[in-house]
Amino acid sequence: MADAVRDYYRLLGVRKDATPEELKRAYRKLARELHPDVNPDPAAQDRFKEVTTAYEVLSDPEKRRIVDLGGDPLSQGGGGAGSPFGGFGGFGDVFEAFFGGGGPMGGGRGRRSRVRPGADALLQLSLTLEETAFGVRREITVETAVVCETCHGDGCAPGTKPRTCATCGGAGEIQSVQRSFLGQVMTTRACSACGGTGEQIPSPCPTCGTDGRVRARRTKTVDVPAGIEDGMRIRLAGQGEVGPGGGPAGDLYIEIAEQPHETFTREGADLHCTIGVPMTSAALGSELVLTTLDSEEKIEIRPGTQSGAVLHLRAKGVPKLRSSTRGDLYVHVEVRTPTRLDEEQEQLLRQFAELRAEDVSVTTKPSGLFGKVRDAFRQ
Repeated sequence: MADAVRDYYRLLGVRKDATPEELKRAYRKLARELHPDVNPDPAAQDRFKEVTTAYEVLSDPEKRRIVDLGGDPLSQGGGGAGSPFGGFGGFGDVFEAFFGGGGPMGGGRGRRSRVRPGADALLQLSLTLEETAFGVRREITVETAVVCETCHGDGCAPGTKPRTCATCGGAGEIQSVQRSFLGQVMTTRACSACGGTGEQIPSPCPTCGTDGRVRARRTKTVDVPAGIEDGMRIRLAGQGEVGPGGGPAGDLYIEIAEQPHETFTREGADLHCTIGVPMTSAALGSELVLTTLDSEEKIEIRPGTQSGAVLHLRAKGVPKLRSSTRGDLYVHVEVRTPTRLDEEQEQLLRQFAELRAEDVSVTTKPSGLFGKVRDAFRQ
C-alpha cells in the first residue's frame, strides 16, 4: 500500500496561503525549540527533521505546487498516495510534458548549490537578578558546526577538486521519457548521482566527509545589557551553525534565565519584597535599614502601621532596558503577632487591653452543631 500524503502545512504550523516570509518565521521558531543542540530528546530530534523537510518542500515553488495539487514531491514519482498520476511521475511531470521542464510556469529546476545557509543556534544563560539588573560580561562555550579547516568548506581532500557529474553532465537533473495513457511523457528529475548539484567529489575530505563543516566548541564573549529580563534573547549575528558546503552561518541566540532572588521578586523594572515587623514596632513606630540591590535604605515604620501596608521607594528597582531611568521598589509590611507569651508578657498585654477598654474575652457564641456540642459538654 502507498503511504499517506504528508501534510507539510500542518507539520510547519502555517496556513496554505502562507507567504515565504511566514514560512521562514514558522520554521525558525520551531527550529529554536527542537534543534538537537537545544533539545536532546530523541522525539524532538525526529520532529526537527520533519519540520526541516516541510520547510524545504514548501519553500521550493515547484514542490509546493505539487503539494497544493494533492501530491507529495518526496514520494516515489512525486505523485503521492492516491494520486491518479502516481505511476507516471506525478502532477509535475504531466505539466512538464505539456508546458516544459519546470511545470506550467516554464523553466527547469536547474542545478542545486552544495552551499546552503546554516541554521540558527540557541543557548540558555543563567544569571542572577543583580546581573540582569546592571548588566554583565560573560564567557560562554558554544558547540556548533564550523567550517572544516582541512578542506575550507568545499568537502574535497586537500589537493583535489569537485568534478562535473558524468551522469547529468553538470546539469543537476536528468530527463527521461515515459509512456502513459496520455502518450509519451517527458520527466525531469534531480540527478541521483550528484544529488542535483551537477558535481561529484571523487576524493572526499578525510575530516568532514564532503559536508564542508565539523562540530567544534567555541568560546564567545557576551555583553548582557542592563535591565534585560527573564526569557529575553540576545542575538549574535552569524555566530550560529555554518551551513553545508561551508555556507553562511545562522545566528546565535542567547536566552536569559533569571534565577530567583532570596529577597526580591521582579515585575518588569519594579521590585517587590516583604519585611516582617514586630507588633510593638508597628504600633509604636520604628526605623529599619533595608539592603537593596545596590544600596542601603532607611525605612520609617510609622506608628500604627497595619499589616499589608506598602512602602514605596522610588528609583530603587531595576534599570530599564536601553533607558537611563529605573523602576521602583515596593516594600510590603507584614505585622507579626507573637505566638508564645510567658506569664508576665500575657499579664502586661491584658493590662494594655484594659487601658484601651478592649474586651479580650470570647464575645462571639459559636452557632450550629459545634456550638451545641460545646454547650452540652458544659452542662
